[in-house]
Amino acid sequence: MLLSLDLDSETPLYEQLRNRIIIGIATGELAEQEKLPTVRQLADDLGINAMTVNKAYALLKQEGYIAIDRRHGAKVSARQQGKVDAVPEPELERKLELLIAEAAIRGVDPSRFHQLCARIFSKMSYQP
Repeated sequence: MLLSLDLDSETPLYEQLRNRIIIGIATGELAEQEKLPTVRQLADDLGINAMTVNKAYALLKQEGYIAIDRRHGAKVSARQQGKVDAVPEPELERKLELLIAEAAIRGVDPSRFHQLCARIFSKMSYQP
């Protein structure tokens, strides 16, 4: 699993790591039940603090993207196929509202925004 983080970004490292793992799952880069590196190994590979990786893994577990077993480590959770409410709609709407607001402020045309969304969504192998 190759991950890269932007150390100069305003986005916290644990959030960048969380986001990269979610994208890896959605695109098929990370398969169901695939074993993830240990906290220590991933921290060493990325050159970041183990607590940062631990925080990202804890969030991913809480959100249902990974399962953590003391003996077997972290693994990508089984696909939540057919679970429409797996992501609470109000949360998804809140995140989309902010993204759309940022695009609108920057003058992105609605049809261009839809095209971008469709292009990105087509890259996801984790579609219903």
